Amino acid sequence: MRGIAAILLSVTALASDWTAPVEIRHDDELAISYQAKMDGDLLLVKATIGPGWHTFSMDNQRRVTEKLAGKPAISNDKPTSIALSGGLSVAGPWFETPPKDFSHPELRWFSWGFEGQALFAAKVKRAGSGPTKVAMRGQACTASVCKNIDVTISLTDTKPGHGPGVNLGLNLKELEQVR
Repeated sequence: MRGIAAILLSVTALASDWTAPVEIRHDDELAISYQAKMDGDLLLVKATIGPGWHTFSMDNQRRVTEKLAGKPAISNDKPTSIALSGGLSVAGPWFETPPKDFSHPELRWFSWGFEGQALFAAKVKRAGSGPTKVAMRGQACTASVCKNIDVTISLTDTKPGHGPGVNLGLNLKELEQVR
């Protein structure tokens, strides 16, 4: 019984390290929410995508440009972007959950992104004092509607090295480097 209680306490402690979710809604349904946390020298940003919704990879535009090879695009899905200001700056490349291919080549429409949940991670370093603003921009869509994303999370505990430092068992090899 004590073993189960210890596991529950550790899971609760890990869950509480995430910021409160910042949500984007359409009518009453969740389109997408974001949370952030420090883990060792990594900044982690978690996107939770509502049922029927999807969002786009950080390098979606580069992928589309490569596939189109100079041909005009039929649509332009906004890639996810994450910018930091205040206490931290990015000290290495971004990594993301490997995106799903949403493309329809027969329509000359190419796009990559996420459903359900996605994780973004980057090494960070101290850049100033005070909290860090984590600004997310992009787009979340269903088959019939898109919502622009323009939200900011305030991350108050921004000391690199904060958190368990074990990257929550995260293996960066399970993520894909954003090009």
